[in-house]
Amino acid sequence: MRLYAAVAAGGFRRYATYRGATFAGVFTNTVFGLIIACTYIALWDERPHLGGYDQAQALTFVWVGQAMFSVMMLGVPSGFEAELAERIRSGDIGVDLYRPCDLQAWWLAQDLGRAVFQLLGRGVVPMAVGALVFRLALPTEPWRWLAFLFSVLLGLLVSFALRYLVALSAFWLLDASGVAQMYGITATFFCGMLLPLNVFPGAFGDVARALPWSALLQVPADVLMGTAGGRGVLGSYLFQAAWAAAILGVGRLLQTVATRRVVVQGG
Repeated sequence: MRLYAAVAAGGFRRYATYRGATFAGVFTNTVFGLIIACTYIALWDERPHLGGYDQAQALTFVWVGQAMFSVMMLGVPSGFEAELAERIRSGDIGVDLYRPCDLQAWWLAQDLGRAVFQLLGRGVVPMAVGALVFRLALPTEPWRWLAFLFSVLLGLLVSFALRYLVALSAFWLLDASGVAQMYGITATFFCGMLLPLNVFPGAFGDVARALPWSALLQVPADVLMGTAGGRGVLGSYLFQAAWAAAILGVGRLLQTVATRRVVVQGG
């Protein structure tokens, strides 16, 4: 465990080094949050209870999304999965497989370190700006914030598991950039970044809320605001944990299959 704790700490320090990129990310998330919030205000003025949210809850969803954007690596992923895919393509993965540690756990630890920094470095400031500029439906009970953080952790496990599959695709495709692009589009839409998934009607909405990407944003936001409905906080945790376990298991299986047929490309 000390090894993986050290890897996580290294991941935190690695991203803390890029202060200029962090400042640019905070600025970008804040500006996009202001733009989207103004759009939501116009939309919720016309439909005051759209998706079961009032306007304050809808605006809270906007700023939770901006705070979670880099934590969950929404959009086109550019974290560990890009590095791992390149190591697979170049053949350096052969060295990684000789290390006395688990490949999946190694990258998970590194990604957890990255996510903690992104939560503190790029998540807090946009949320604070949103709370100062708009009336948000933020809870006052400390336990709900703790419940939210635990939901974020479970969502991060789902995010890692999905992006690990993206990286493993390089074993067969050698270049995983196309898969990463498709993942980015899918994740951005089905996590609720464009619109809360509660807005989508009928069977399409039911399917969208049942997909694993909803665990990245929709579920943590509902846990924070107390709008999880009949599922409740514990049901939300079970939903996220089930998807995390299932997709991590698929990643483990694909890793086992892939490493039996490693083809070293280049040096």
